[in-house]
Amino acid sequence: MVRFLHTSDWQLGMTRHYLDADAQPRFTGDRIQTVRRILRLAVDRGCAFVVVAGDVFEHPNLGAQDMGRALEAMGSQEVPLYLLPGNHDPLGTGSLWSSTWIRDRLPANVTVLDSVGPWPVAQGVEIVAAPWTSKRPDADPVAGSLRGLEADGTVRLLVGHGMLEDLEPDVSSPVVVRRAPLEAALEAGSIHYIALGDRHIRWPRDGSGAIQYSGAHESTGFREPGCGQVLEVELGPGSPPRVTGHEVGSWQHVVIARELATRADVAALAAALDALSPKERSVVKTALTGSLTIAERAELDRVIADRLPLFASLEEWDRRTDVVVVPDDGELAQLDLGGYVQQSLDHLLSMARAGRAADDAVAPGGSPEPDDDRLPPEPTAPPQHEVAQDAVRLLVRLTGGAAR
Repeated sequence: MVRFLHTSDWQLGMTRHYLDADAQPRFTGDRIQTVRRILRLAVDRGCAFVVVAGDVFEHPNLGAQDMGRALEAMGSQEVPLYLLPGNHDPLGTGSLWSSTWIRDRLPANVTVLDSVGPWPVAQGVEIVAAPWTSKRPDADPVAGSLRGLEADGTVRLLVGHGMLEDLEPDVSSPVVVRRAPLEAALEAGSIHYIALGDRHIRWPRDGSGAIQYSGAHESTGFREPGCGQVLEVELGPGSPPRVTGHEVGSWQHVVIARELATRADVAALAAALDALSPKERSVVKTALTGSLTIAERAELDRVIADRLPLFASLEEWDRRTDVVVVPDDGELAQLDLGGYVQQSLDHLLSMARAGRAADDAVAPGGSPEPDDDRLPPEPTAPPQHEVAQDAVRLLVRLTGGAAR
């Protein structure tokens, strides 16, 4: 029986466009601190070693500070640590793994799995490595590592990186990880567990089976169910793997979707934001729809503005935000407008309502979660009804209404 930790997709040195100069260093440092936490967990759980199934670093051109601090964390415990090059940090031309700088500084407990095939790690135990040998492979990046393996009583875990065909939308992709060779090796007894990386989610969610994704050790986006974990795996000949997830991450990405119609709805949104913790490690997108009076919209603006400094990031999800300002009769009477100003307000309200009606007539599409691109989206002009909404709010402020 052997016990080890399976983790992946550390991508140390990652940056995110929505993090400002305060939050980004915290994000960077916490990702390294979580590496320390993983190794401490391995010691506490009596693990023989830790495997990182690809994408240890974000890219091969990190600076000495990011690299040095990461290596220092990797050497914080004596437990053996095996690193698999993935698509973010592959072998080949320009690889960071072939640099003298990093080779000279690798802690004694760290081994880079830089060749395909078996690596003995303990008596009767082997890691079968499937590193990425280039940035753009032209075949299944895992299957080749299975060649020549026999069921000879050796306990083996395959460590690979790539998109299993179960999860790949384009199953015709030449680099998809095919299930059939993996299942055949498991059935034959030449492999006993398959530790995969690339997807930042934990999969399968129920933890069943011998083919597993650990997920990223820290949250990096809004579509990563089960991230922030490492997997403790117990392997032995003749028995299925026992897999236990452990929470190690400290960051979260959260979408808060609300239909707003009353002041109570705005208060409920405030309560939902207040319940998130720790806020300085929470990245939040709001998806707000509905209609509010001028005073209610002013309260919504205050709720967001008061909490904005508390979060690592708090942004609107533009494509799914549509809150219409509809002044009630009392607010319109309070404004006491006339002439061209009243005509302008009427025109703006008409534009806003027409745009909302047109949006409601179109079925919503797209992903159920916000985009997770690392680069900020290209700026586009807002729809006219959104411009009209903003103009109504500005006009009310300028005329001394409830939204100031």
